[in-house]
Amino acid sequence: MNTIDSAAEEFIRAIRDTDTYKSYRTELEKVKREPGLKAQIDDYRKRNFEFQSSLDNDFNKLDRFEKEYESFRANPLVSDFLAAELDLCRMMQRVNARIIAGLDFE
Repeated sequence: MNTIDSAAEEFIRAIRDTDTYKSYRTELEKVKREPGLKAQIDDYRKRNFEFQSSLDNDFNKLDRFEKEYESFRANPLVSDFLAAELDLCRMMQRVNARIIAGLDFE
């Protein structure tokens, strides 16, 4: 194994050892124990992504979407999972930004 592969494996282990990653995995396992809940979360995330990347600025549609999922998001399993997932994504974004900055990648 070359130096980059070894460093990548060590980096993966370091990520898995973080409280952020452990929390994400714990919340994911809770969600997976509820039949169909992961699929509902995936559908919510897909629709949310579509709204965020759309050029359509119809705030009424966004308001309807938020109201439609308000009780769904109030479910502690859902809200805790989404919060843990967001924390992990933000951590990975910070790491990615540091790598790119350290490489003078333009």
